[in-house]
Amino acid sequence: MVEANDGSEALEQVRRERPSLVLLDVMMPGVDGWRVAEELARDEGTRDIPVVFLSARASHEDRLRAQGLGAVGYVVKPFDPVELAGLVRDVLERIARGEREQLNRDLSEEE
Repeated sequence: MVEANDGSEALEQVRRERPSLVLLDVMMPGVDGWRVAEELARDEGTRDIPVVFLSARASHEDRLRAQGLGAVGYVVKPFDPVELAGLVRDVLERIARGEREQLNRDLSEEE
């Protein structure tokens, strides 16, 4: 696991480490999570890395924005770390089964 203190550092870390999944906070200092996700999606080397957003923002519009950016999950704070770990395992298993597009579609249906 690798952590970043802000959006710029997150971009650097993801590009360097190529993680299996990115947990991305929406509200970060400097470059926010929305912009980080946009940059990752534009980069051929990172566009296939699944993104799960973590945010205190719980509106349907925010979920739709995440969906538009290709996210595969959206977790509203506060969250239980044990449940988050289970969600990460589930997301990675579903992606391995070829269900990435379904995970993305599901974002607009969750509340």
